[in-house]
Amino acid sequence: MDEPLRVVITGASDGIGAALARHYAARGATLGLVARRRDLLESLAASLPVPVATYPADVRDGAAMASAAADFMVRFGRPDIVIANAGVSAGNLTGCDEDVETCQWILDVNVIGMVKTFQPFLEPMCAVRRGVLVGVASVAGIRGLPGSGAYCASKAAAIAYLESLRVELRGSGVSVVTLCPGYVRTAMTAHNPYAMPFLLEADDAARRLARAIEQRRPYAVVPWQMGLVARLLGVLPRWVFDRAFAKVKRKPRRATPGR
Repeated sequence: MDEPLRVVITGASDGIGAALARHYAARGATLGLVARRRDLLESLAASLPVPVATYPADVRDGAAMASAAADFMVRFGRPDIVIANAGVSAGNLTGCDEDVETCQWILDVNVIGMVKTFQPFLEPMCAVRRGVLVGVASVAGIRGLPGSGAYCASKAAAIAYLESLRVELRGSGVSVVTLCPGYVRTAMTAHNPYAMPFLLEADDAARRLARAIEQRRPYAVVPWQMGLVARLLGVLPRWVFDRAFAKVKRKPRRATPGR
């Protein structure tokens, strides 16, 4: 009988991360769940019928991430899948002094946090020539949207970083999967003041994302309809894009980042 999968997920306390935890738990996986909010993390873990290790940690804290990785591997062994899902979002304007810290926060969590998530697991995975590193980016990384410069920049950076990592690891036996969800009903999207086409429920999104992980797809946009939109946006001439998006509604600003 095959051993159960071992899966580590960051940003696991709610939204897509929690939905992925439920998805893999239903398939008997052993889970390592990382998030800042201890209460939500432990409540989720208590509801899952599989072995779960919880790590209340901030992905920006490299020492905490290394400690969590070491503990998980001592207890359960090397993970088969590591999903860097932790992410934050807020509107921001470059001309506002108070938004500079918000920009730093978004980029640190969404990009550097991904690096600090993968780093402790990379050598153990390469040593056995097995494993999947999964980065959750976004279709927001395809083009820059007004009022969301930091978020779009962070997701564009994540896409480029994951592509670089995928090529670096070619032939190593370790796969890199870039996931670009469209709109998913979570706390992050709850206050968006604009239409969200092809909106998915979190559990539905998790099922589709997990399928892309299982297939080891190098790059996947979910749902497929949003993939068509992403392709169109990618080839749209700049002057057309600028005129079309200059006056769209913008995500609310958040001048004081969460800690």
